[in-house]
Amino acid sequence: MNDNLNQNNVQNTNNENLNQPQAPVIDIPVANETVATEVTNNSVPTNQGNEEVRNEPASVEAEENKNKNKKKEKKVKEKKPKEDPRLKKLLIKQEELRKKLNSGEIVRSETPIAYKFIAKDASGKIVDGEIIGNSILDIHTFLVNKDYEVYDIAPKSNKATKPGGRKMAIKDLQFLLTQLSTYLKAGITLADAVDILGKQMSKDKNKARVFQSLSYELTMGEAFSKALEKQGNVFPQLLINMIRAAEATGEIIETLDDMAVYYTEMNKTRKQMKSALTYPIIISVIAVAVLTFILVWVVPQFVEIYTQSGIEPTGITAIVIGLSKFLKNYLILLIAIVAAIIALLIFAYQKSKSFRRTIQTFMMKMPVFKNVIIYNEMTIFTKTFASLLKNQIDINESMEILEKITNNEIYKEVMRNTISNVSKGEKISDAFKGHWAVPDVAYYMMVTGESTGELPSMLLKVSDYYSEQHRNTVNSLKTFIEPLTIGLLAFVVGFILIAVIVPMFSLYETIE
Repeated sequence: MNDNLNQNNVQNTNNENLNQPQAPVIDIPVANETVATEVTNNSVPTNQGNEEVRNEPASVEAEENKNKNKKKEKKVKEKKPKEDPRLKKLLIKQEELRKKLNSGEIVRSETPIAYKFIAKDASGKIVDGEIIGNSILDIHTFLVNKDYEVYDIAPKSNKATKPGGRKMAIKDLQFLLTQLSTYLKAGITLADAVDILGKQMSKDKNKARVFQSLSYELTMGEAFSKALEKQGNVFPQLLINMIRAAEATGEIIETLDDMAVYYTEMNKTRKQMKSALTYPIIISVIAVAVLTFILVWVVPQFVEIYTQSGIEPTGITAIVIGLSKFLKNYLILLIAIVAAIIALLIFAYQKSKSFRRTIQTFMMKMPVFKNVIIYNEMTIFTKTFASLLKNQIDINESMEILEKITNNEIYKEVMRNTISNVSKGEKISDAFKGHWAVPDVAYYMMVTGESTGELPSMLLKVSDYYSEQHRNTVNSLKTFIEPLTIGLLAFVVGFILIAVIVPMFSLYETIE
């Protein structure tokens, strides 16, 4: 009986539990994970651990996570670059440009002209630029090839524009050739190597424009030598011809190395020549400045003493005082006349071949300077001629290049005679035989080179020999000029001082 009652109570209790509402399930984000927590209606402490399920900490943590996510989204929005205000207009222009390119009406001009363009570079920056090319299509192809998104291209003017700029300095040629050779050896393509050099020289607008033009020509499929030639007088004809020959033989890297060495040696030789000519000029200018200071400022101080003492200068003293008065009254006029004469001589030297030849002949026959000039010219001639022959450049073409390289009219005449002799079937060395500006050593080594078929190597030996001779002569000239100039200056200054001090002895005798 009692057992039946207990069973009924258990069933009633179970039924009551089944009829009670089920506890809701709440998803709480905790550390980017959702934790399902069942909340019961009778959340009371238990006898086992007196633990309590709490909802408040989880809710606070979820709120903090939401705030963090909002802050991150805000920062991401702030980092986004501001949209260029011109973008809408540029997109319209871009669509117009596409229609123009697809129309087939674009005409490629024979002579290049300057174009302005607006494009977005690889970094997303909108840039305005200028480039010289033959058509809008060519410019667009070039810019797209350089990872630009092009918006607009328009001619700057309809006048023909020649690429190029100032003549490339020898030190810049050294850097260019060395870097190009290094990049090509590393497996970088020629076009990419030129782009890298353009970026390295971006601070110089003239050089940056030249390298941009080179990159454009290479992208359009021109040979490197042709691209260099299209830059006008920027690159020397010697380098262009050497590159052209190397393109035919496939020895471009070797030629770049050889030309880098060549221009390095030429730069050293020219620096020695400048040093030889500049040093005496500077010493002379300093000497003239010192003498002018003494005559214009020091001597008048003595003149006042003589006037106050009643002394009448005579002889050398009178000449020095007269020269002092003349300089003091006409110094500015005298400087202007000297400057005008120097400017006239420079102008005549640059424009008149006959006058230039006269001056060069006079300098090349002076006892002190003749060896400096002759050795310098022979070094440049033999080294350049050897490089041309080594790269299998035609003799007549080589002589034309050599004639352009030198500014010396005497050696230009030798080159023209060589071309004439070769056209007659005579030897190259015949034009140098017995010439007063060609040393015997150079002539006989050229004869030996022709007879043995080793003319390039013999010319290189001649170049090395005269390069060393030139260096020694320059050093000797400096050693000779320095004490000579100092001694001459001391003599002149001493002479002037004695001339103005001698009358002081008669003044002392009068006082005594």
